[in-house]
Amino acid sequence: MVTKRALASAGAVLVPLPGLDLAADVALLTELIPAINREFGLTPDQIERLSPRAKALLYRAIVAFGGAMVGRVITRDLILRALAAVGMRITTKTAARFVPIAGQVVSAGLSYTAMRFVGTSHIRDCRRVIEVVLAEHGFAPAPPPTSAAQRLRSAAARAAARLRRRPRA
Repeated sequence: MVTKRALASAGAVLVPLPGLDLAADVALLTELIPAINREFGLTPDQIERLSPRAKALLYRAIVAFGGAMVGRVITRDLILRALAAVGMRITTKTAARFVPIAGQVVSAGLSYTAMRFVGTSHIRDCRRVIEVVLAEHGFAPAPPPTSAAQRLRSAAARAAARLRRRPRA
């Protein structure tokens, strides 16, 4: 979800119309942030359907750990504030566009990383809020996912331990 929108942001930079890239970023984030909130069950409509106790707990977690866009109606002003957080990248991106070819490549890369940064930061904020709410309800956090390499190492360690335990004939 974030990568797709970050790629679209990078693509918008390649169109040589001034201001189009910033307008595209605002439009993409106006879509992306509510979609992330929806996935986590943190849109204002979803929060309204909760019980009063759960709603109070959720709002406390949002205030304590959430970002500015968790559980809120997303406005253009909020999006511009989020883009201001990555302002140096956007300024560099705009300036780099004036250098032929190489500048556009640099600008597209900066646009991609800025959009990806804002999206992943919002996901991290939403996840933190949900973890706090689940911890308050007594649910332990899920163990972190293991990689294929970790699973392979642990399987090899178990096999080696079994071989050491076997009596030799």
